Amino acid sequence: MTTKAAKTASKRPFDIVVYGATGFTGKLTAEYLVRSQGANPLKLAIAGRNRGKVEACQQDLLSINSQAHIETLHADSDDYTSLVNMAAQAKVVITTVGPYLKYGEPLVRACVEAGTHYVDLTGEPEFVEGLQHELHDQAVEKKIKIINSCGFDSIPHDLGALYTVHQLNTLLGEDKAGKCPVKVEGFIEAKGTFSGGTWHSAITQFSRLRAYHNKRKEWHKTRKTKPTDRRRTRVMQPKVFWVNAHKAWACPFPSIDPQVVKRTAAERKEFGPDFIYGHYILVKKLPKLIGGVVGAGGLIALSQFKYTRNKLLEVKDPGQGPSEAMRNKSWFKVHFVGEADGLHVWTEVAGGDPGYGETAKMLAESALCLAQDKDLPANYGVTTPGAGMGVALIERLNAAGITFRTI
Repeated sequence: MTTKAAKTASKRPFDIVVYGATGFTGKLTAEYLVRSQGANPLKLAIAGRNRGKVEACQQDLLSINSQAHIETLHADSDDYTSLVNMAAQAKVVITTVGPYLKYGEPLVRACVEAGTHYVDLTGEPEFVEGLQHELHDQAVEKKIKIINSCGFDSIPHDLGALYTVHQLNTLLGEDKAGKCPVKVEGFIEAKGTFSGGTWHSAITQFSRLRAYHNKRKEWHKTRKTKPTDRRRTRVMQPKVFWVNAHKAWACPFPSIDPQVVKRTAAERKEFGPDFIYGHYILVKKLPKLIGGVVGAGGLIALSQFKYTRNKLLEVKDPGQGPSEAMRNKSWFKVHFVGEADGLHVWTEVAGGDPGYGETAKMLAESALCLAQDKDLPANYGVTTPGAGMGVALIERLNAAGITFRTI
């Protein structure tokens, strides 16, 4: 923040507001914030449209930490004034209210109006690109950060690629660091499940693939910002191949993660003059790989029709999630291979339950980073975890048990 903006933010009653705290992931995020309070108590508020549910959530949180500073606010995605009032009281707003294509844009606009940092969990490319097109310049002018995809989509991949590039640059030495073409590939291994909110967001996204394609054409025609240097950032063409080191098939993983990594690379010069990224999920058995591809294709096809789309949405309720016992059995690892000037580095990002426990941790630590840390990268507007927080967030996550290491 600028000095003026920092002074304004310091006078606000809350460090962080969690909007959607009565939902499954929102409550986990609020619980993490309450449990992890250090010597300086966090000024926290939780918000939602149902006052009774928000107050009940407040009592649940106080039962975890009776000394915590937790207040309640009323806000509704259909009431823009309430969103502005909520945003104006905090340094950072966390939102877990999705699908973001349906509910997200008014809150981001309110945060820009109020001069408040914003973090979310979206994995919806159409939503993010719309924000870049509509609100980026205003957010830059306000010196605030709108940082999407602060959960498993896309922090392990985005910050893992950044960490890998830093290890490569250490090997390259000062004379070559940031001056050589760089190639990074990420390989996901995970065991876990997903929430009703994630399911609804995915079905919504699948149903809008054609509309999104048409929007991208229009956005490209009217894009205000153009590249200012000759650096290239690219995503590898999809391919399936055998990875002997992991005894598994690598399959392209259709997620927002490669776009996020690409955007971070475009903002940070340590990624070199020509950066390319490949993004895969590891599958041990070929029949499982084929089944996954066929299943994804079926979901995309069924999402195109209103009747079948509505039936798919009925499979999971938005606030629904797995038990604590199931979450405790879940885990993830993302393996990275980095290459530059003939040198190679192997790194890994690893943690527990990717869909919930660690996602709540990543989201909460992102908000804490924006609220408390100084000397963050001076990348404002609609940006990424790697561009907007970078090494500071890697250090926070390492301390919180999500490990970044060189193998």
